[in-house]
Amino acid sequence: MTTHHPIKPLWTCGGCAGEWPCQTRRRELRAEYDRAPVSLALYLAAQLVDAAQDLTHVPAAHLHYRFLGWTR
Repeated sequence: MTTHHPIKPLWTCGGCAGEWPCQTRRRELRAEYDRAPVSLALYLAAQLVDAAQDLTHVPAAHLHYRFLGWTR
């Protein structure tokens, strides 16, 4: 079980206090969804929608890269 889960409403990492998903959680998610990249994208898109409601001050482009852009 990871300690790198999101702390809402700031969407910081519970394991390292960085922006969630942090580098560690990204590696974990890549491994967890190794053979299911579409499922990973759908999961992260749902997290993005959730985060956008809390992080209204963060530019949409930054949120997109933070949650989805790194998966390519």
